[in-house]
Amino acid sequence: MELRRLRYFVTVVEEGGFTRAAARLHLSQPGLSAQIRQLERELGQPLLDRSGRTVTPTEVGRAVLPYARAALAAVAGARQAVDAYTGLLRGRVTLGTVSGVAGEAFELPALLAEFRDAHPGVEVSLTEDSSERMRAALLSGELDLALLGTADAEPPPGLAYRVVVDEPLAVAVADTDPLAGREEVALAELAERQLICLPRGTGVRAVLERACARAGFAPRVAFEAASPQLVRQLAARGLGPAVLPWGDEPVPDGLRVLRLVRPTLRGRVALAHRAAGPPSPAARAFLTHLHTTLPDGGPASGRRDADVARGSR
Repeated sequence: MELRRLRYFVTVVEEGGFTRAAARLHLSQPGLSAQIRQLERELGQPLLDRSGRTVTPTEVGRAVLPYARAALAAVAGARQAVDAYTGLLRGRVTLGTVSGVAGEAFELPALLAEFRDAHPGVEVSLTEDSSERMRAALLSGELDLALLGTADAEPPPGLAYRVVVDEPLAVAVADTDPLAGREEVALAELAERQLICLPRGTGVRAVLERACARAGFAPRVAFEAASPQLVRQLAARGLGPAVLPWGDEPVPDGLRVLRLVRPTLRGRVALAHRAAGPPSPAARAFLTHLHTTLPDGGPASGRRDADVARGSR
């Protein structure tokens, strides 16, 4: 049984299909399919169910999967042990981030470039997703680290957070909106308005919905967008008040920004990882790099970098 076929099998399961797995592995799809079938012939049982829209492991495949991952982890550990003696750092780090965080409080591309220059043997993979899905991906091991929004007072079991962005939530309206001449607006005043917000699964949306529920109404979100910039543009076009984090950035023409009061809400982005720490030396080195370069958005609680409060993207 060849180790590379186990890696192919694990990748197909993680990607949910042959097309994305082949792209990740830099293989042709027919070639990848042939290698998986060869592995199935060696084991004498089908490992993958190809009948649905997504490829899923069969019952036998689910039984084999942890052993395949353990074998790959053992080989990676052996290589890391050798690298430790030679002073090399190699491996792959998976980082997730919420849309729009880069460039607002820090330059994420610059942080990635600095790490690559210091550790050219480490491959960093970057993806954008919702905070909700990234929390699940951290716990499942699909992600090593994530910059995600949080709407809870404590991180979920198994995760540790450190806040890196902490901004008040505000209400942005077009300069033609009836609210445009004011400096603040109470949350209850938005009960009858059609709102613009980030989508469900984000911290900001969870903060808004929880606050509205406590106030006795459900927010009427008519437009939602994953990009804070697009949310601002929709508000500037007069499509309704937008609820989103607002720090010290300038207010563009055609838009007015009001303080959201009674209650005041916060938007926070946290650097998150599994509570036990990243599993690989490469991921641990990248976490150290982010700790030393990202801003500190709030005090730590729990573990060294475990901090979370209400809100963010």
